[in-house]
Amino acid sequence: MKTPDVAILVGSTSDMHVAEKAIEIIEDAGITYDLEVISAHREPNRLDEYLREVHAKVYIAIAGLSAALPGIIASKTTAPVIGVPVSSKLSGLDALLSVAQMPAGVPVASVGIDNGKNAALLALRILQVNSGTK
Repeated sequence: MKTPDVAILVGSTSDMHVAEKAIEIIEDAGITYDLEVISAHREPNRLDEYLREVHAKVYIAIAGLSAALPGIIASKTTAPVIGVPVSSKLSGLDALLSVAQMPAGVPVASVGIDNGKNAALLALRILQVNSGTK
């Protein structure tokens, strides 16, 4: 079982440019992380297996179009989930609304479209709060 501070999940390899921004911040902070490309729609069993095996303190989920990945992760863990909508169709507005409009009981924090940097910065703040440091 892996227990990284942050797990970064990307719905498609085409979204890796957004993940790279998050990775840079996380690596600079010396925080442990795990990175996987897993599609919530095409690989639901693989996503379930990953979430059973990896118990991150915070999840960053990067996805475009319907952007289901953050919500599915949030429905299967009690750890904080930060959704990063990716621009593709509708300039990313479709993904932003999918991430931000989660039903009650399935909270997902949302950052701006393609803003992997802010997702990483928010993850670091969450980790600081949980560790009792400021």
